[in-house]
Amino acid sequence: MGRLCGKAVDKYVNLIKLSVGSESVDTLMAWQDSRRPLYEDGCPRHVTRMWPKRESEILNGGSIYWVIKGVIQCRQRILRLDEVRGEDGIRRCAIVLDPQVHRTQTALKRPFQGWRYLKPEDTPADLPEGREQDDALPDDLNRALAEIGVL
Repeated sequence: MGRLCGKAVDKYVNLIKLSVGSESVDTLMAWQDSRRPLYEDGCPRHVTRMWPKRESEILNGGSIYWVIKGVIQCRQRILRLDEVRGEDGIRRCAIVLDPQVHRTQTALKRPFQGWRYLKPEDTPADLPEGREQDDALPDDLNRALAEIGVL
């Protein structure tokens, strides 16, 4: 059981988000790497309009699971949530991520807007040690295998 802001927290929750524009895990990582110099701590961020109401559960061990081309393919641990304001003055949430990307077993996911909560029991497992660097399967084969539950 963890402690956050003086409250006991014994569970965590993940987020799931479409990685719009990413063609693969590698292109997601390359985009994040290109933006890291913008931040003093060098950690990648995803900025969103909505602030998660379940902040304490997210920060108690949650990750963001990335959907790329309709398939969950990887995750990153969420380090913190920072308030940022755009040029328009509107408050937004910067989801600050661990730079390390963990490839996961694939799972199909229909398109959705924004981010959603994802319970730990509904998340795909990380790939076993040593498989993270396996050559990526072609998108159509990856999707077909995920549809039949092989990956």
